[in-house]
Amino acid sequence: MLRTPVSERRLDILEWLKDPAAHFPSQRRRDPTEDGVTADAVAAKLGVRRDVADTHLELLTDIGLLRAKRIRRRTYYRRDEVRIAEVARMFEKGW
Repeated sequence: MLRTPVSERRLDILEWLKDPAAHFPSQRRRDPTEDGVTADAVAAKLGVRRDVADTHLELLTDIGLLRAKRIRRRTYYRRDEVRIAEVARMFEKGW
């Protein structure tokens, strides 16, 4: 997942979500730091269609690096810092 040509986009998403308030505008009275960001916001930042952003976000969520939170009709994504730290430790150990 992290060694494919599109992995740079996924790494960018993870990096932006470290400090979402700095990279994404407030979204409909939602705090991006607390609630996360929508696929629409990620798509706009990447300069791609929403379905492309959805694919990246779903993959990152499926492997546990992001958490998805449904609020009304929208899904908000944020980093799962515990899981990211676990993955980092696996790579440090030569996984």
